[in-house]
Parts: sequence; structure tokens; C-alpha cells
Amino acid sequence: MATPPKTPAARDGSAPGRAVVLSLDAMGGDKGPGPVVAGLAKFLTGRPSAKVILHGPRAELERLIAKRRIPDGRVTVRDAAEVVSMTDKPSHVMRHGKGTSMWSAIDAVREGEAQVCVSCGNTGALMAVSMVRLRKAEGVGRPAIACLWPSRNPRGFNVMLDVGADIRADQDDLLTYALMGASYARNGLGVERPRIGLLNVGVEDHKGRAELKVAHELIAKAAPGNDFDFVGFVEGGDIPSDRVDVIVTDGFTGNVALKTGEGTASLISELLRAAFKYSVLSRLASVLAVTSLNRLKKRIDPRRVNGGVFLGLNGTVVKSHGSADDTGIRAALDLAADLAAGGFSDRLAARVASVAAAPQDAGANAAQSGGTADE
Repeated sequence: MATPPKTPAARDGSAPGRAVVLSLDAMGGDKGPGPVVAGLAKFLTGRPSAKVILHGPRAELERLIAKRRIPDGRVTVRDAAEVVSMTDKPSHVMRHGKGTSMWSAIDAVREGEAQVCVSCGNTGALMAVSMVRLRKAEGVGRPAIACLWPSRNPRGFNVMLDVGADIRADQDDLLTYALMGASYARNGLGVERPRIGLLNVGVEDHKGRAELKVAHELIAKAAPGNDFDFVGFVEGGDIPSDRVDVIVTDGFTGNVALKTGEGTASLISELLRAAFKYSVLSRLASVLAVTSLNRLKKRIDPRRVNGGVFLGLNGTVVKSHGSADDTGIRAALDLAADLAAGGFSDRLAARVASVAAAPQDAGANAAQSGGTADE
């Protein structure tokens, strides 16, 4: 996968050179704080004006920072002795997690000390704490997680949401996802006029559940006034296509698609390695093709676009893969910095709040005549 293009803050009218302060949870990942601090060091090298609040055990983090020779003044360590593990239930974290690095990292955004929180910890716990501490933005019924999907578009990826924040979504939620997805693609990734597709079992208007048909109508009506193009229903095969920039779906379907895609990519990688080891000639072929194979590996490397974005909260949270290495951590921080520099959270909240009320009334009326699902 290609690295997301950098979007100047002035593109959306925000002040150029806006100071970027990120809140980084150093703990909770599969590999501990070492790769997090290593990725942080790489990020700061490429972002000379950015600053980071780092959350975790002070003594351990200060030792790692000194090892990486990070200049004074760039990182502030916020001591947090406890850690949210990958096996902790969200309900347990909500009751006992106030002393954790995750809670501390989110609170820095809540208090206005940082613009974006980045964590590679437990997804369920991160979403639960984010919703309680940051609260849902006005007009948002259910927050969503947006991910980047490899595609044929020039950028090398599409945006898809929701991929697991909530397994349900009605027509008004899907409309909100479309608005948030368009704002994310525009403000964070530099797509001037995003193309939105609504995931369905077919592209024909008569197919799909009743709420999908109503959502189709609502999104189509919202498109002209919100600077995006609605291409209508899309199928699973369109997710990696160049037909769309943003795919809208419910969290159950999106999460199944995401995990299926990751599993398929892993299988293809294993089969390709096995094929090149099959014989002496195939090994020779792999040597001759090494440049092309490295180019392919770089394009589809998930570390380079590491980070699912929690959308619909009063603050932005970027969820890094739990197994992320220093390259993945840097990618998540780069994404967070781009969103912070453009004032993404404020713009998204204003956009959703300004258009949500009227379409919801229309959706309630349309749902009464939505009919039954035609599979």
C-alpha cells in the first residue's frame, strides 16, 4: 500500500503551520513500548515542529527516549503505571482503567492538550473509553472505525467504514458514515471530491435490505450540498476498485470483509513464497524478479497505512495494529499529524451537525414505505 499523501493544512482553510501535538499510548501493543518509541523517533525526525505526549511508566519510557536520542522538548512523558492488555474486557477497563496509559492518552485529547490520540492497544477497550471520555459528536448516532483498503486508485487505497465499531447501522447511521467518510477522505487524504459507494448484495436498486434502500436515497440527496459524488450501490468486488474512494457499510459486514481481505492477502503471500521455492528455476526467477517483488511488497505493506480512525467523537483517535513495528507506528503518527494539522475533528463535527437533523426526518418518513428486503 502506498503511503497516504500529505495534505497541506491550508487546503481546507485552516492556518498553515498549525502546531501539532499528539497523545501517544506507549503501552498495550503486542511488542511493548520499544517499537512505539522507535517509531516515535522516526516520526519526529520527519516532523520537526510536532510534539508528543507519551503515556506509560515514566522510568521505562525515559530510558527508551534517551536510547533513541530524542531531543529535549519534543516529548513529554505522562506517568501511567497500569496497562490495558489485549485480553481485558471493555467493561473491566471502564471500571478499573483510570490509571492506565490508554485512559491517560485519551484524556489528553479530552482536556485539549493534544489534537489526536494514537494507541495500538485493545480495540474494544479503546473504543469504550473513547466514547465515555470524548463523547459522541452532535448528530452522530453510532461512531465508526474507518480503515484504508488496497485499491486500483492512484493513491493505492480506498477508505471503508464502519469496520467494527458497532455491528448495527440504520439508514441515518449510514448517511452519517457517508458524511464522515467524505470528510476523512477530503481533509485527511487530499481527495477533493470523494466518490461514495454504499455496499450491498448487488448494484440494482431493488436489491438489499429496506434500510439500505432508504440510505441510498438519503445519501443521494446529501451529496450535492456536501462536496461528494454518490455512485450508488457497490458490491464486494468494488471495494478495491477505482470506481469509488469511500465504501460505506455496517460494522458487522465491514469487519468480516476486512478480516477476509487480510486472510486472503496472507494466503497469497504464503503461496507466492512457496511457488518461488518450488524448484531451482523458480528460485532463479525470484532472484530476477526481486526488484518487482520488492515494489509490490512496498505497495501492499499494511505497516505503511497503519491506523484505523475512530470517527464521530469529540476528538480524533487513531487505532494502530497491536502488532505494529516502528514503521507501522510512524505511519499511524503521520496519519494522526495530517488529521491534526487540518483541524479534522472540528470540521467533521461541524459538517455532520449541520446536515444531520433534516435528513433524519426524511429518513423516518421514507422508512415507513421502504418495503421488505429483496435479496
